[in-house]
Amino acid sequence: MKAKEPNALIHESSPYLLQHAYNPVRWEAWSTATLEQAQKSNKLLLISIGYAACHWCHVMERECFEDQGAADVMNAHFIPIKVDREERPDVDQIYMDALQLMSGHGGWPLNIVALPDGRPFWGATYVPRDKWIQVLMQLVKLYREDPKKVEEYASSLTSSLRRINEVILPEGEKKAPGMEQLAAWVNSWKRGFDPDFGGHLGAPKFMTPCQYEFLMHWGEATGDNAIRSHVQTTLDGMAYGGLYDHVGGGFSRYSVDPRWHVPHFEKMLYDNAQLLSLYAEGYALYKKPLYADVVLQTLEFLERELARPEGGYYAALDADSLNRKGELEEGVFYTWSGADLTSLLREDFEWFQEYYNINEYGLWEKGQYVLIRRESDTAFEKRRGWPAGELRRKRSRALQTLLKAREEKPRPRLDDKLVTSWNGLLLGGLCDAYRYCGIPEAREKALALAGFIQGTLSREDGGLFHSYKEGGRAVNGYLEDYAAVIRGYIKLHAVTQEPSWMEAAKKLADYSLEYFSEAGQPLLYFSSRVDPSLIRRTLEVNDSVIPSSNSTMARNLFLLGAFFSDPRYRDRAIAMLGAMQESLERHHSQYSGWLHLSLWLAQPFYELVITGPKAMDQLGVIVGQYLPHVLLAASREPAPGPLFENRHSPEKTRFFLCQFGQCQQPEQDPERVLEQLQWIAT
Repeated sequence: MKAKEPNALIHESSPYLLQHAYNPVRWEAWSTATLEQAQKSNKLLLISIGYAACHWCHVMERECFEDQGAADVMNAHFIPIKVDREERPDVDQIYMDALQLMSGHGGWPLNIVALPDGRPFWGATYVPRDKWIQVLMQLVKLYREDPKKVEEYASSLTSSLRRINEVILPEGEKKAPGMEQLAAWVNSWKRGFDPDFGGHLGAPKFMTPCQYEFLMHWGEATGDNAIRSHVQTTLDGMAYGGLYDHVGGGFSRYSVDPRWHVPHFEKMLYDNAQLLSLYAEGYALYKKPLYADVVLQTLEFLERELARPEGGYYAALDADSLNRKGELEEGVFYTWSGADLTSLLREDFEWFQEYYNINEYGLWEKGQYVLIRRESDTAFEKRRGWPAGELRRKRSRALQTLLKAREEKPRPRLDDKLVTSWNGLLLGGLCDAYRYCGIPEAREKALALAGFIQGTLSREDGGLFHSYKEGGRAVNGYLEDYAAVIRGYIKLHAVTQEPSWMEAAKKLADYSLEYFSEAGQPLLYFSSRVDPSLIRRTLEVNDSVIPSSNSTMARNLFLLGAFFSDPRYRDRAIAMLGAMQESLERHHSQYSGWLHLSLWLAQPFYELVITGPKAMDQLGVIVGQYLPHVLLAASREPAPGPLFENRHSPEKTRFFLCQFGQCQQPEQDPERVLEQLQWIAT
């Protein structure tokens, strides 16, 4: 039941907050003024955190927040606060850690009850209506009758929140892990690999591109065939599964089963941005056409569904859309009944049902199918006795038919805010799509996106905003924004060789070191020192579905140190890694970004400098190769910067292979250079 009059969220720009603007709950947005009001009134805070594409957030809204009885309880005894986790990740991090300390698990919607000053003492994810009302009344009674007990628990929990966020610096100088230590950690990982579908054993199955970028590099650096096989099994499994939208391109957030089959159907920009890079690198290394197809189709999805006409890319598409009854239902936009497929595909249905498993294997629920593959195109064509290329022709025709039919359905809701860090990740993905798959439009889109970031997502003081929506409140950038955009600029330099992009990356890195640092702590804080303080200042270090802001920054600083021959950046990267040593030893599988930096340090990492009249032509020979241990720099003309100093010849095009400024004798044969860059398996 919607209220006739809106609550305070009507003045917000976040699509998630606006979804709740007509709840009978008197929601407030997170703000200093709201927190001050809570302390003056001595009312408990009821903080509910979610995001626009979250299926279970919608379920709880329908059952609890649109219910007048539940709203009456919330309004009478609490100050209800709605938070978009994508707009305020700093708030989300703290209360998610609190929930995990209290219950051992997390997720969204994230519901927290806290003292008026914000210290939490109860939390849960989805709660059905009757239990929700019961629990809230019990908490009110407890706070009224025994406030001291609540105060003590909240104080203890807050102390724990601060403690678990501390990174204990090792005594003395600690060396980065070497190849032997890394090998032991990778071997321990292998026990959890799913040999049939890739990823980790069990469910749910999340895509973790950062982990597979590291493992891809590890497989080549060491000649580890088991890792090579596992990476390809994972890339194949994700691309074959229903997690991947075979009709329209792009990936959903995760699958609820071990086969990558049935996802929660929300599509997030950050997943698709990173998977562009992963599949593009996979294509460069393994040469499987499937991977190039995924890159191209994901780009088509992004342009069709998430590109903002004025520049930049929207955050997400919802899991839910309207069904034939006019009700919101998860996955209805993406799934098909057998009858619909038979009617639409006609003569193509016979082979289509076999290829995409319109059978028990592909059945989901309510007679709906989620398309899923089980074999390669070559194997399918061979089994059917078709000539090579016949499947591609038939498949293109069938999928175009389904895409056209799907476009007539009610569309999933769009979260139309722009998140700077996710756009930074996409900038890197676009660059990799061009670099490794040769898609020229990807380069054009990358340049346009970089210009948009500089023009619209950047602050006058040289910093970044975190999110953007026309007419919305400006939110200061977090470390994740700087880390992702710097990474994007470095990748853009690799494909354009415009020095201005490395200069832009350097300026943002310097800004980060100034505003996110604290004396005596090598790691960087998630929030700027000019932001209002919360319960704690978070250190984000775990690499999950997105690599942590700290591991990304450490790798950025390593690369900037190499390009500018500046030991300050390199030393800071090594110090950041050193601060993580004890964590790596205990829980190495959670730190794949840090392990990738460790691999760069444990084996030779090169700067490859190409100078002379045909430098850009020769760069074209090199740039599409899978070389994750090489930083490229090329110029036809004399260029500024230590990498190019005294290395230009107007007559000769030469290759200088360097390690932090120390170079071998120049070469003129690119094939000889590529031979030197190949790893020696250990």
